[in-house]
Amino acid sequence: MFINFWYPIAASDEVTNKEPHRAEVLGLKLVTYRDSEGNAHVLADTCTHRGASLGKGWVKEDCVVCPYHGWEFDKDGQCTKIPSLSADENVPARAKVDSYPVQEKYDIVFAFLGDLPEEERPPLVEVPEWGQEGWRANRLLVFEVPTFYERSIENGLDPSHNAFVHPAQGSPVMQEHLARQPLEMEDIPWGSKFMMTFDNKETGTEALGDPTTIEPTEVNAGSGFVGPNQMITWINFSEKNKFSQYFFEAPVNENLTRVFFVNMRSWLLEPEMDERLTKVNAAVAKEDIDVLRELDPVRTPPTASEEVLIRSDGAVSRYRQGLQEWTEKGWRIDIKSLREQRGDRAFAIPCPSRRTSKNWVQKTIPLVSKD
Repeated sequence: MFINFWYPIAASDEVTNKEPHRAEVLGLKLVTYRDSEGNAHVLADTCTHRGASLGKGWVKEDCVVCPYHGWEFDKDGQCTKIPSLSADENVPARAKVDSYPVQEKYDIVFAFLGDLPEEERPPLVEVPEWGQEGWRANRLLVFEVPTFYERSIENGLDPSHNAFVHPAQGSPVMQEHLARQPLEMEDIPWGSKFMMTFDNKETGTEALGDPTTIEPTEVNAGSGFVGPNQMITWINFSEKNKFSQYFFEAPVNENLTRVFFVNMRSWLLEPEMDERLTKVNAAVAKEDIDVLRELDPVRTPPTASEEVLIRSDGAVSRYRQGLQEWTEKGWRIDIKSLREQRGDRAFAIPCPSRRTSKNWVQKTIPLVSKD
């Protein structure tokens, strides 16, 4: 798991100005809420007073109120009121929690979980089809995968598993001539992608339970990743009939991933198709989950020699190169150290304000050394 990337925190309709919403990402608790103008905010969940959960409190005058002693924290994470202080006393400067940059797009509240200044931050993946004429979005699908997020991303980057795992997609098969050559990857900012041709046993909407078919039976498809937790899949049945699928993944902890799935389509645009396509998407997700939940080890092996990788695993290999590059930047969380110290101290993911102000109560989450 890595700091300094954008992560989905909650679906937009989960976040209100009535009560805070709790989420766990990167192994730590976060709280999100809306102010009176409807803007979403994301803070570290642990009160710096006695360790209570802010997410168990309530929203009052654009602040989150701690349920233990009533301390109030504003959108910047600064405590603005301590009821047990007298009126002429100042709130201690150390009474603050981390507050993270937020973007709300695609019916999702995202937070940048790290301390990089804005100009240095890796991007949040854009969905260019969103709101465009000729494209329609399914309702946001959020589901949990009982495995480490890297395994989930690698699964989506793997073109050879489809024929065996995905009858709900028509069991697309890699064309033989492509299987005989290395997977051709195209590097993009903070990631890489590929496109290739598959033969489908079922074409067009047959896999959706509709008798309509589209020729030819060849499907141009591929996947790509941006950062450690964002993935895109393109499925093009024809020039006019396309799916663009975006997966924003939140590592809850070492063994659980929450996936926010945005499915864009340029065909089957009738609103009544939404439910059918959502059911197909859920069926495809279950096919993956049934395999992923049984992987051993749960996490990616520490060395390549502990797996046998072949040509079709080229995207997986490139993804792992990216993980190594971000590790060398000092952004990888030391999961073992975090696990060993939990219970003895509270940790926080460092926010950008830590670069400009000092004297924080909570320790920053342990990171793997660059060396």
